[in-house]
Amino acid sequence: MERELPSLKRKDLICNDLPLHIAVTGESGTGKSTFVNAFRGIDNKDEGAAPTGFVETTMKPEPYPHPIYPNVTLWDLPGIGTTKFPADQYLKYVEFKKFDFFILVSADRFTENEAMLAQEIKKMGKNLYFVRSKIDNNLEAAQKSQREYDEEKTLQEIRENCIEGLEKQVVETPQVFLVSGFDLHLYDFPALQDTMERELPSHKRDVLILTLPNVCKSIINKKKEVFRSQIWRYALTSAAVAAVPLPGISIAADVGILVKVLRDYLFGFGLDEKSLEKLSRDTNIPLDDIKPVFTCICSGKSVTNELVLFMLQSGALVSAALIAEEGSRWIPFIGIPIASALSFTSIYTFLRSTLNSLSVDAESIRTKFLLKKALAFSDQEQ
Repeated sequence: MERELPSLKRKDLICNDLPLHIAVTGESGTGKSTFVNAFRGIDNKDEGAAPTGFVETTMKPEPYPHPIYPNVTLWDLPGIGTTKFPADQYLKYVEFKKFDFFILVSADRFTENEAMLAQEIKKMGKNLYFVRSKIDNNLEAAQKSQREYDEEKTLQEIRENCIEGLEKQVVETPQVFLVSGFDLHLYDFPALQDTMERELPSHKRDVLILTLPNVCKSIINKKKEVFRSQIWRYALTSAAVAAVPLPGISIAADVGILVKVLRDYLFGFGLDEKSLEKLSRDTNIPLDDIKPVFTCICSGKSVTNELVLFMLQSGALVSAALIAEEGSRWIPFIGIPIASALSFTSIYTFLRSTLNSLSVDAESIRTKFLLKKALAFSDQEQ
């Protein structure tokens, strides 16, 4: 049975219970629901996905919690053109105060109503990001119709056209991001991620980072830094428990901590069993062909007390420190401080090393399999 430590509750682990509410609005057929699903790391056909289609199905705000971090919710809002409310009353109708920021999705030009809505959101001190969706469709059409097709030039023309249209409707310094819901790793989604993160209050920044899909190396690195910033807390808890002069309590407490932390790491990097099984289904690549890329013992496995003990014993330095810790606690006067210091060092070293290995595995998955998944998913929808 896993030990629960009063000083280390689940909400203290990695992504705490701070709520983050993201509003996504736009008219029907713009790819709004596909964007909501992709942001949450799920496909349109998955259980719990926001319904997609060209018929407006969203007539009231619909919440879609993140499948791993339920304190983060994306809200699918009805397009302002589908309601009878003007922009200012629309925001009251959808209870705008609870949202941390807004994302406005359009597959074409942004409408006058959407421009008015943007102005009202800005007046109320909230951040708004314009997402020009279905960019893959636009590029495909341009490639078929242009003699000298230039992807970068076409993207720049679409972006400038959107910005000019919004500025004509008196929207100041609009931020427009070109996105494909089926290929988030392409175009401006990484830039959108960076902008949202940068403009969020610092106390919610880590919450957002951990929920973002691993579409680029920078996101994986940022998740790694968030996880790394928490390691000292777990090491300090371990050191405090090591000061208790009871045989076996320190290692039992360490294992209880590490089981929970490693599970969070696997979920954050998409290396847990469920995520990998889904990746295998989506890409038609057997799990046995995915697992050989892993460098970390716990990648793709169920984290149990037994697995953590095995990992601790596999590391010569950490294993030696833990053995020395148990022996040193019985040295008169100086034994307890030595045991605490060794416990802190061993847990800190173990988590840093494991985190480094898991981030490498996450990047391997992204480059070797997630990109294939995006291509396969895109082909299915065409």
